[in-house]
Amino acid sequence: MRPIADFQPSIWGDLFFTCPDNDIDAETKQRHQQLEGGVRKMIVAPMANSTQKLTFIDSVQRLGVSYRFTKEIEDELENIYHNNNDAENDLYTTSLRFRLLREHGFNVSCEVFNKFKDEQGDFKSSLTSNVRGLLELYEASYLRVHGEDILDEAISFTTDHLTLAVAALEYPLSEHVSHALKQSIRRGLPRIEARHYLSVYQDIESHNMALLEFAKIDFNMLQLLHRKELSEICRWWKDLDFKRKLPYVRDRVVECYFWILGVYFEPQYSLGRKILTKVIAMTS
Repeated sequence: MRPIADFQPSIWGDLFFTCPDNDIDAETKQRHQQLEGGVRKMIVAPMANSTQKLTFIDSVQRLGVSYRFTKEIEDELENIYHNNNDAENDLYTTSLRFRLLREHGFNVSCEVFNKFKDEQGDFKSSLTSNVRGLLELYEASYLRVHGEDILDEAISFTTDHLTLAVAALEYPLSEHVSHALKQSIRRGLPRIEARHYLSVYQDIESHNMALLEFAKIDFNMLQLLHRKELSEICRWWKDLDFKRKLPYVRDRVVECYFWILGVYFEPQYSLGRKILTKVIAMTS
């Protein structure tokens, strides 16, 4: 006789069984389309320098809307990759350029950071006062591969000095640094990171109002879609009545959905999320 496992019941109860009936209204959808077109034009528009372009693309990504501008971002980054003037860039721009290009699969050498070292082979002490630059170098270091010793050194260097500096920083930079020290961008889940960055980006003095409005609408639209998917899956799971028929199985269908959502959150993968959640719930 098979022993019955003592799994804890689901902590969610019936929380996700129902979903708001009201959909996004037509006016909001139209505004979303208008803003999307505007943001697309801003991505491809010429800017004063590569730093502005890289910073804007980074904001688009961190706000969780880059999936709508994949081709435009790839084209702009390819131009930046081929028009290399890295020798003139400061720590912030060099690190941001390195991170974004590596995130998109471009072959960027870590040797670009050698210019920030002194004659003894250590990072220059003058860099410690450049908190924004240190933060970007910290984030860039998490895209290292085996054998890139300079990026291993960069993580130690930036972590030590950012930890010392964070208490004296003003908001929102202090929030950027403290959040990064807890978890780098590379290790975060896209939707959770997007929600956090939304609350911080709006307090950045130089934030783009159109981009912020678009990101908020898009986040709400996508969140509503995810809630509908999860509600459908929870009702399917309840109708199977596994809790009574198979009391020894795990009741973790919500966690299974969150797992898949962490990998593929985009709206075009809606069917795939539902299928994979059901498969994992049945097999685990």
